[in-house]
Amino acid sequence: MSRSSVTDKQICKISATFSCLFSCFHPQKSFFKANPPPPPSSEMGGYEVDDCRGVLKVFSDGSVWRSTEPSFQVPVVDDGSVLWKDVLFHQPNNLSLRLYKPAAPRGCEKLPVFYYVHGGGFCIGSRTWPNCQNYCFKLASALRAVVVAPDYRLAPENRLPLAVEDGFTAVKWLQSQIVASEPDPWLVESADFSRVFVCGDSAGGNIAHNVAVRLGAGSKSLEPVRVRGYVLLAPFFGGTVLTRSEAQGPVDAFLNWELIDRFWRLSIPAGDTMDHPLVNPFGPISVDLEPVELDPILVVCGGCDLLKDRAKEYAERLKNWGKKVKYEEFEGQQHGFFTINPNSEPSMKLMQIIKDFITQYSI
Repeated sequence: MSRSSVTDKQICKISATFSCLFSCFHPQKSFFKANPPPPPSSEMGGYEVDDCRGVLKVFSDGSVWRSTEPSFQVPVVDDGSVLWKDVLFHQPNNLSLRLYKPAAPRGCEKLPVFYYVHGGGFCIGSRTWPNCQNYCFKLASALRAVVVAPDYRLAPENRLPLAVEDGFTAVKWLQSQIVASEPDPWLVESADFSRVFVCGDSAGGNIAHNVAVRLGAGSKSLEPVRVRGYVLLAPFFGGTVLTRSEAQGPVDAFLNWELIDRFWRLSIPAGDTMDHPLVNPFGPISVDLEPVELDPILVVCGGCDLLKDRAKEYAERLKNWGKKVKYEEFEGQQHGFFTINPNSEPSMKLMQIIKDFITQYSI
């Protein structure tokens, strides 16, 4: 096969194959781990109808089983260079977030605040999963930032819009800290509340977008907190009309169409479609974003990600409407490449792009 005859789809298939081979020969990089088996279907009151990466199973009677273990089998790499702790940010729903900051301060410097909202198709994932924690270590160290990694309620037990509401509540929590009579010194002594960036990965990227639209440019409702920009990493958007990358993406992709479709079925409000306003930013009943003023947005996607076409269209439309939007695509990379292998060359390049974005809009 000549180089010129290799299609994008073939390149992505080759990339996926090498990723699988890499995980086989490097056990510490394996994607998934064995989880405790769920109770027999008879005990759950029905038969299994959906399985999400082995950590979430849905049964015909609507009952749900969740594993207590994460789906990613990677060790937590905590070398002490980053401090971290958990904080309850919404007591009624028992939602916590994890805070990170560099262990070695540089004089009296105040650090930007960088939210990292995890992915998982609105159905799985947690701030406590090792892949999330390792990436937050990297973010705190490389960006020299206070990183805030919140959890949110998951579907199908808690369908949209609850995850988006929880993401917004997590950002509002920062405002409550700065105006509190007794704020957390661990946070306020290090954080620059005038330099906040909201980043989301996959489903978290969707949440970040919806927070951006709700707050608008300048984030006036958060004063004295100031959001400067948003980073959308492979944002999880959808629509009833499939894009080319969704329809023609390889079935063995890390995030293939079968899994995308399952995540949406389990998370969209009952009776709605993938043109729901929280799912499709440009759907027939979605808010017209052209007149909406937004803070700067960085959109990132892998060239082999089935979500690529939607991410690119999102960035291009907003840019054509005069928004400050930058799109970065990483050739040959799968969905979530930056957390799967945070030390890879593309992941390190992405980290520098994020750092430059923060620097550019911190002034």
